[in-house]
Amino acid sequence: MLAITLHDLRYRYRQFLIAVVGAGLVFSMALLLTGLSNSFRAEVRRTVDAVGADAWVVPKGSTGPFTAFGALAQSDLESVRSSPGVRAADPLVVIPSTAVIGSGTRTLRVFGHRLGGLGSPRIVDGRAAAREGEVVTDKRLKLHVGDKLRLSGSELTVVGRTQGMSLLGGVPNAYMSFRDAQAIAFHGQPLLTAIVTRGVPTGATGSFTVLSAAQVVKDTVHAMRDAISSIDNSRTLMWIVAAIIVAALVYVSALERVRDFAVLKSIGCSSMKLFLGVAAQAVLVTLLAAVFAVAASTFMRPMFALPVSIPASSYVVLPIVAVVVGVLSSLVALRRAVGVDPTAAFAGAT
Repeated sequence: MLAITLHDLRYRYRQFLIAVVGAGLVFSMALLLTGLSNSFRAEVRRTVDAVGADAWVVPKGSTGPFTAFGALAQSDLESVRSSPGVRAADPLVVIPSTAVIGSGTRTLRVFGHRLGGLGSPRIVDGRAAAREGEVVTDKRLKLHVGDKLRLSGSELTVVGRTQGMSLLGGVPNAYMSFRDAQAIAFHGQPLLTAIVTRGVPTGATGSFTVLSAAQVVKDTVHAMRDAISSIDNSRTLMWIVAAIIVAALVYVSALERVRDFAVLKSIGCSSMKLFLGVAAQAVLVTLLAAVFAVAASTFMRPMFALPVSIPASSYVVLPIVAVVVGVLSSLVALRRAVGVDPTAAFAGAT
């Protein structure tokens, strides 16, 4: 039965090739949508991990440092530093902003931190900011070491660059001294948006909200739940479209093989074996489509303006999904294959 299935694949190779390419493109879109959905979560985790804090202290009632805007007095920093359980505490100013770069503007997120303290990101090009007036930007901002950018009237010099440091769908981060950030956000007033700590405050924190790194990630991802849900639903639709493409091919193939099925049944081939032959064709097509999808997604990734971070687990799940899609698609042709009358094998015989 397997030999007959492979022979039919060779005989109708053009039809199957079209199905492989069609389903493969749909699979590649599903992979890219998975990477897009994952990137929203991954960028938040990278940004939060880069700060290196065990706890985030924000104004009372605030849901998180990236989703709500509030202010703490700089004097609160000493109160947090003296709290039991705190080994170190540093100020943080986090605000969305718009930078003037040359003749254009770019949206970014300002991170003002104590230079050399908590909040300093990993540098991949250049060096960390060492004084006021210097800034480290993510590569997505497309600035190079030595370039200038203007934020709310303050001109800063790029001295280093990070990679993968962004929030809320690819908005790049810019890291500078917290005094520069205070000038941009609060016109120099001694205010902060958060205090980050090594160790977790366990004393009286009634005037603050203390969040763990995991809570900050969860709150930020929750703010993007509608976008993530829409992408996940679109990915599900891609799987359905792929199943329809393969199902259409298998059904047309079954229509063309009616007499073949009749001959096989007349010589004693069981309905299960006929179904397995049809299913093998569908599964082989979807597995080849999965291989095509992995290659195609690599070339299609630059089409997305947002970061695409395809998790390694997706490459393991893809062939499993491909097999499931193949089996389900073959069910469309099942009735046609097993319902053939064996006497049709002799129709037209003299």
